[in-house]
Amino acid sequence: MNRRGLLGAGLGAAAALTMTGCGSLGSSDGGGPEPEKGGKGGKGTHGSGGSSGKHVRLIGDGSTADTGKQPNQPAAPVRLEPGQTPPQFVIFSWDGAGEVGNGLFPRFLELAEEHDAAMTFFLSGLYVLPESKKSLYRPPNNPRGASDIGYLSDDHVKQTLKYVRQAWLDGHEIGTHFNGHFCGGSGSVGDWTPAQWQSEIDQAVSFVTEWRTNTGWEDVDPLPFDYRKELVGGRTPCLLGQDNLLPTAKQLGWRYDASSPGGTQMWPEKRQGVWDLPLQGIPFPGHTFEVLSMDYNILANQSKNSTNGMPSRYPGWRTQATGSYVAGFDRAYETNRAPFYIGNHFEEWNGGIYMDAVEDALKHIAGKPDVRLVSFRQFVDWLDAQDPAVLAKLRTLQVGQAPEGGWNTFFKQA
Repeated sequence: MNRRGLLGAGLGAAAALTMTGCGSLGSSDGGGPEPEKGGKGGKGTHGSGGSSGKHVRLIGDGSTADTGKQPNQPAAPVRLEPGQTPPQFVIFSWDGAGEVGNGLFPRFLELAEEHDAAMTFFLSGLYVLPESKKSLYRPPNNPRGASDIGYLSDDHVKQTLKYVRQAWLDGHEIGTHFNGHFCGGSGSVGDWTPAQWQSEIDQAVSFVTEWRTNTGWEDVDPLPFDYRKELVGGRTPCLLGQDNLLPTAKQLGWRYDASSPGGTQMWPEKRQGVWDLPLQGIPFPGHTFEVLSMDYNILANQSKNSTNGMPSRYPGWRTQATGSYVAGFDRAYETNRAPFYIGNHFEEWNGGIYMDAVEDALKHIAGKPDVRLVSFRQFVDWLDAQDPAVLAKLRTLQVGQAPEGGWNTFFKQA
């Protein structure tokens, strides 16, 4: 396998690896990507800068704009009351977040709207940089313009800008998946220093905030947000390099990082002052080991190193993938109420069964009592509003451990 091959499998299996590969595989052009319930208050207008009549202040070259407070956000978070059952938070997130003409970005924006969900879209900076300008990218420890994911066509860059714009107006979060997605070799992101992560982040931000200069397009609407202010977290390629990223993230004022592999379904804590929100091991139907809560890792345990496995296996694999997500949710929901994180890519691996599985899981989860389908940013808003002693108490509950005597008794215990 090359760097764009499968690098992640499950947890606990002897043959499984400990990281995930998030590279684009099998896309049509060789470069495809990778709210509180009832609280969003209606959808935004998908226009150039926000709702009708709203003041728009262009930023820099006009690639982005300050349109005011983000629409469709939940009410300000409040602290849990004594003895109150914690909400069940579920965060659906997307690595790469580019649209390559397969309709997956708008499909899941529509699904989120139907179920009053907010999501996090980790945008790869290269997905808004034309290939003709790839020499602008100087990846650490790699040749100028190199990337282990392909650059998008101009039309797909325009579509990506369109749906990133819509996503923000709908109330979703736009994070970062950085740029070139180097998973192996001497240029791997796993070996980057804090200073090199700073360079990578600066470049990702510049590609998003200077796409108009880089493309020359004057007839495309600006992104309706100040990305330098909006960006408060990300997920590294291949789930590598978090240790050296965290000092830079803290210096930048990031509030969370979602890069760690092999997490468990427990309440999170901070590392170096940054909330650590790792992908989690969840039950894998038919196996005694657990699988990481990402579409790529489930695929790696089904069709191994192929994104186009035997079509006759697709129905069973889809059922298994859906069952894994549902089992992970049910375990947390019925016990410790630990937040549940699901990672995805806009890809059509194995006939698109993982997209169907994610949709099936979301429909199973949405609408249940106490469930909040939120973005990572909204979740850390809630965490930061809580009593630290309450969060520390929640962290004492292990995976699948319900509070003995119920939540009221649990919180009363010293």
